[in-house]
Amino acid sequence: MNLKNIIITLLLISSGIFYYNLTEPASAELININVARVIDGDTIEDSTGQKYRLKGINTPEKSKDYYEEAKQYLKERLENKSVKIENHGRDKYGRILAHIFKNNQNINEQILKEGLGTLYYYEKDKHFKELKNAEEKARENEEGLWKKSTNEKCINLISLKETESPKRCTNNEQLILENSCHQEIQITFKDDATHIYEETLQPTSTFTKNFSCIFNNDGDTLYAWDSKGLLIFHRYP
Repeated sequence: MNLKNIIITLLLISSGIFYYNLTEPASAELININVARVIDGDTIEDSTGQKYRLKGINTPEKSKDYYEEAKQYLKERLENKSVKIENHGRDKYGRILAHIFKNNQNINEQILKEGLGTLYYYEKDKHFKELKNAEEKARENEEGLWKKSTNEKCINLISLKETESPKRCTNNEQLILENSCHQEIQITFKDDATHIYEETLQPTSTFTKNFSCIFNNDGDTLYAWDSKGLLIFHRYP
């Protein structure tokens, strides 16, 4: 690994988003596996104990809305069944990053169509466009986690600064939200990865929070929900 890749690797590890290996991906040839267990909405295990992380998607974390629905969706379609996988290398946990195919359907794409997950790419592949389109359609139709809250018009994104200097991890990332309604609103918000925050927005007030190593300079997403549904979706660049 050359010096440039070493530096990039260290930055990704420190930011908590080191998801894909920087090595060349494995062959995209389809191979058969037997699914022994569905771990959650984006992770499965085969009969040998090898774990697979569905590439290009992120489903809700345990205890969050639609976690059980996403997990059950995979269980019904994959558990104790033979499927085809397209191998895209391994992540830092040793899981194979894969597109899963059953009955000629890309299951990763189908999860997005159902509104049970969000698009999550570090390195694009040939399936990126179809997965992106699936997410967009689910969002337009307010499927699953894209269902809008009745409080959506109350919460306004004033500013999201991913950095204020050439360096990351300087505590200069900043989120500013406005609650224009005359009621307190409990919200949960996150980035594309698994940085999840829960906050209370006071009535007719502005909320400000600073971060370090969370929102990435070259692209990320802000999602926010309350108990009634989606409040904010903001993706950049």
